[in-house]
Amino acid sequence: MARSSRGWWVVIPVAGLLLWGVSHGQDTHSSGPAAGPTGSPGGRGPTSAPASGVPKPSGTGGSWYTGSYDPAQFAAQVRERAGQAGVDPQLVMAVLYNEDYKPHDPSFERSWLKLKPTASLGVANMHQATFDEVKQGRSFAGRSWLELPDDPDLAIQAEAWYLHELAAQLPADRAGGLTKDQLLALGYNTGPGNMRAFARGVALGPQARQYLDTLNSNWEKAGKAIAI
Repeated sequence: MARSSRGWWVVIPVAGLLLWGVSHGQDTHSSGPAAGPTGSPGGRGPTSAPASGVPKPSGTGGSWYTGSYDPAQFAAQVRERAGQAGVDPQLVMAVLYNEDYKPHDPSFERSWLKLKPTASLGVANMHQATFDEVKQGRSFAGRSWLELPDDPDLAIQAEAWYLHELAAQLPADRAGGLTKDQLLALGYNTGPGNMRAFARGVALGPQARQYLDTLNSNWEKAGKAIAI
């Protein structure tokens, strides 16, 4: 998915939020309704609307966003969290670049959540259902999905462990020519069911193909970022 221009999002009134919602009718990221091999919904959908109230800053704090964002600024966190989860740090970083198609200003995300309670949050664009599932039994089990906008490290940690869980669901025998990292990225975007279908050789739908093309275009940049 093409990355949006930064400047256009500096100040967005409610009318602008609504317009953005119309033009981006669905989030294409982990666990959201995503077009599968045949265009049907895939992945694990969000649960009920999040609790009311404004989340309080935690972890890295709400001050991390200074008006612009480049995933490379979190290279250290990506390397650490990917290592803990046993996944490729270049993949974790490339997914962050793929998910950088919308503003990650914490105040924007909280404003958007009031208009779309099923939105995804954080720099890795994660839905509540996915976060609540992936945190079980892990060091961040006591953390809230509502903390993701203010804590990029938490978002990266959850992303890395979700990729870890997806890897455990990949079949040993695969067809279609896609690499393990490509399949995991597709699983992050479209859900584990579609990922397993792609691993069996099912053709990618237009949305999945676009996500994969974006991943491939971001791959080299992601490698350079984690090498910093």
